[in-house]
Amino acid sequence: MSACCRSSPDLTLLYEDRLRRHRRRTVAVHAPAAHRSRLPAADAVGGLLVLEAVWLRCSEHKWGRRRGHVRDRAFTEVRLNAVGERIGDFDGQGLPMVAEAEEEEERRRRAGVVAAAVMTAVLGTGNRVFYKLALVPLKRYPFFLAQLATFGYVVVYFSILYGRYHAGIVTDEMLSLPKIPFMVVGLLEALGAASGMAAGAVLSGAWIPILSQTFLVWQLLLSFLFLGRRYSANQVLGCVLVSLGVIITVASGSGSGISLQNVGIFWILLMISSFFLQAADTVLKEKIFLDSTKWLKGGSVDLFVVNSFGSAFQAMFICLLLPFLSKLWGIPFSMLPTYIKDGGACFLNIGKLASGCEGAPMLPLLFVVVNMAFNISMLHVVKVSSAVASCLASTFSVPLSIYAFTLPLPFIGAPSPLPAGFMLGAAVLVAGLLIYTWTPSPARPTTKLSPETRLR
Repeated sequence: MSACCRSSPDLTLLYEDRLRRHRRRTVAVHAPAAHRSRLPAADAVGGLLVLEAVWLRCSEHKWGRRRGHVRDRAFTEVRLNAVGERIGDFDGQGLPMVAEAEEEEERRRRAGVVAAAVMTAVLGTGNRVFYKLALVPLKRYPFFLAQLATFGYVVVYFSILYGRYHAGIVTDEMLSLPKIPFMVVGLLEALGAASGMAAGAVLSGAWIPILSQTFLVWQLLLSFLFLGRRYSANQVLGCVLVSLGVIITVASGSGSGISLQNVGIFWILLMISSFFLQAADTVLKEKIFLDSTKWLKGGSVDLFVVNSFGSAFQAMFICLLLPFLSKLWGIPFSMLPTYIKDGGACFLNIGKLASGCEGAPMLPLLFVVVNMAFNISMLHVVKVSSAVASCLASTFSVPLSIYAFTLPLPFIGAPSPLPAGFMLGAAVLVAGLLIYTWTPSPARPTTKLSPETRLR
């Protein structure tokens, strides 16, 4: 068979395949318009969209076709081979080249996920460091800093959303998505923050970072139940080792701070419930991204749509919870306006209350900017990968931040000593990440399709 065929722009047929989990790919098959009736259609077999491979050839500029049913990976390779600008003689020699192209595409996707995860870990470390730095000038006003972040994000996110809408990145269809899921996201975030503040006011020492490892457990369970995800043995083992590494790292430098005699079981359960709410919030965001493809006909909603509306509803529910939250921080609700006014003066570093607010507003603003970038980065990982991957990336920032506090940072004072079990815990954590991300490479098909199979 001659190998001189090239695609024609006269007709484009689009097919989708679901051979990779949670991914769809559109493949264009080009042929002259005169042969529209001769092209086969796709039919569903075994849960996969199986397409009769169209093999085009030319002989004296006359088009012809051969067709045959091929399934699974071999089918995909044959179909993609028929789409290219040059079609070979179809004796199977073109299959390895297509397989390599698919593998290269998968490598690029994985590289993008890894880069996003690394950025999330770095920003998560900066988020922890700058939060402690921001509390240096605002040590008397931590509740003000929390509300500044909550309500400030609404303004910033919607400003970015406005710009992306006028740039054509965000469409009317994205903005018309149902708002109930965003409302639930805001409610979960507000309740998670409220319960976390309540338990955090009582718990001390290493309890919070240790209990935060239940966040990963909740995400695995919720994504299994509501997203239908299935995790391999190495992924589950990797998650266990990541949590164990964090616990070893934190507990080795906590002294007696994790004794059950110092806290009540109620506050521990409340903190665990807080991380359950936060995990449910993250998994729901992942579901929003997945479901948006149905509303947007294969497209995906912009992450600033999710961030903006989620933050707006969170701020609304925080307003309803302000009497409860202010009491947790020891601020009578009647005194809250005065507290906010004094906190604003300290933040701006002006007036009589500016004494002891050295470093403001630079340090609090740095925290707000880094925290916002961290949240955007985490949501990006959720969009391109999964909620569990974003959690693992964020978890890696725990030992990094512990190490960062051993450095001579400005405004903080004497560096903290490195915990005795830091190296062991970090090694276990890294091993868990490697095990989680390791995937056995499938054997590349080397057998050729027989003529009987191709012409069947």
